[in-house]
This record gives sequence, structure tokens and C-alpha cells, in this order.
Amino acid sequence: MPNTITDTQFNFPGQKSVYKGKVREVYTLDNNVLVMIATDRLSAFDVVMPKGIPYKGQILNQIATKMMGATADIIPNWLIATPDPNVAIGHACEPFKVEMVIRGYLSGHAAREYKAGKRTLCGVSMPEGMKENDAFPEPIITPATKAEMGDHDEDISKEDILAKGIVSLADYEVLEKYTRALFQRGTELAAARGLILVDTKYEFGKTASGEIVLIDEIHTPDSSRYFYTNGYKERQAKGEAQKQLSKEFVRQWLISHEFQGLEGQTLPEMSDEYIATVSERYIELYENITGEAFVKAPLEDIVQRIEQNVLSFLSS
Repeated sequence: MPNTITDTQFNFPGQKSVYKGKVREVYTLDNNVLVMIATDRLSAFDVVMPKGIPYKGQILNQIATKMMGATADIIPNWLIATPDPNVAIGHACEPFKVEMVIRGYLSGHAAREYKAGKRTLCGVSMPEGMKENDAFPEPIITPATKAEMGDHDEDISKEDILAKGIVSLADYEVLEKYTRALFQRGTELAAARGLILVDTKYEFGKTASGEIVLIDEIHTPDSSRYFYTNGYKERQAKGEAQKQLSKEFVRQWLISHEFQGLEGQTLPEMSDEYIATVSERYIELYENITGEAFVKAPLEDIVQRIEQNVLSFLSS
């Protein structure tokens, strides 16, 4: 798509390295500062789609930074500034190599595993007799290993994380505590917007001084699933699909075209018309999650815009 940013090749002052994830590109500078670019890439089933989605990077970055501010009293975070709609600048941390996934409802991946007959996910038991999108008696934490671009995140139990030495017991207990507290805050923020926070993931890192902080994104439609509160109980009672605010609609479109990222499957082509509808849905997500009108950043010379804004911040 024109006017999208799907790859960057910046060379900032003091730049030491570049890491390219599925959606974000992280530039490490020599003063322990990270420049994180939220691209317009779209990832589903751990596969990056060939075309970008207009405004998607801006939407994710702005939701994430707003939510960082709304949870800073619970846990410190890596963020310093957002000099551009697509950019967050923050402190360099050593990331924990797990994603802390927390689920309040039997949805998405958990529902697919449950439907396949499994009653344990990441070492956590799921009750018998549940229907898709039912609430768990209490939220469950189902961690995943962090994948590189093109690789699949993999479920992993707390026991395996500790046994493999991926995270120490002391640190893991802190991550669990923060995960539950953040999910509770996210649930409250969502409820104020007439939404249900269904599930989400959090990523954490450790600063040079040993402090555990929140990193990456938080409560965005890429990292979280939301339902509308209005009509939720009625739809469950009738066995109807829930009205969602997440990128699940993209996953369902891919599933309808016989693609779930499995070996041998062919990625269907997304037309420009369909991509335009995806962009519109992301704007809807932003406005519903934040309660604010979305202000579109200029798309002309988007790469130059980002570079100028970052350089201006760094020089100051």
C-alpha cells in the first residue's frame, strides 16, 4: 500500500544495532536509549502480511503510550517520550524472553485448544463445560516464548520457564504480580469505555540497575482482545459470536480463506479494498478504546517525517 511504513533503514547518531520484530523496529543507541518505530506491518498467526495497513503503526503506538501513562502507578515503564506518532523513545532494558499472556475468557487460541479437547493450557487447568467466550472463574496466566519475526510464539508453562532457567523464581513471581495488577487496571479502563478486556499480553524487561519495568505495547488491539459489554450476556446465552474489538476479525478472514499459518498453507492476497477496511477498523478500535477522536498524521513522506522528528528530539 502507498503511504504506509513497512520497513525502515535509519542511521541515527550513536546507533549501535537494530532489531526488527513482527511489527516494531527497535534502534539501540549508545546512550542506553531505544528508538522504537511502530510500522504499519500486520501480523496474524505469527505471519507478517505482505502489505501494510495505513495508520496502523500510529494507532498502536498512541494506544500503547496512553496505556503506559494510565498504568505508571502500578509499574514503572521504559518510556521517555513520543516525538512522532509512530515513535516511542525509552530506556534500554534486558527483555525477559517470555510474554505474560493473561486470559479472563475462553477465547481465541484458548478456545481453539479447548475445542480440540484440551483442558490444560500452559500447565493451567481449564474447567469442563465451558462455552467459547465464557469467563474463567478467575483470569489464568498462560505464558508464551517470545518469537523472532517469522517464527511462532509457543505456549510454555510456569514450571518449564523455571526449569529451563528462562526466568528466576523471584523474578517470575514479580511478573505474575504485575500481570494480574495490570490486567485488573486494564479491565477497569475497558469497563469505563463499555468494553470487556478479554485477554492480553504483557512484556517486561530489567534495567541496568535491576529494576523490572513494562516494555513494548500494552492494551492495544494487536496485543489484546476486547468485547463490547452491551449485549455480551445475551449473545452468550444464544450461542452467538461476540462483537469484538481486536484484530481477531483479520484472523477470521484468514481462516475463512483456509490460512492459519500452518505448513503447506498459502497466504491469501489482501486486496487494496480489504486493506482499506482493515485500516478503518483499526481507527474504530482506537476511538473505542481511548474514547478520543483519531487524528490522522500526515502520510506524505512518512519516513522523512519520522526521521526528522527523532533527530530533533535526540539533538535536544
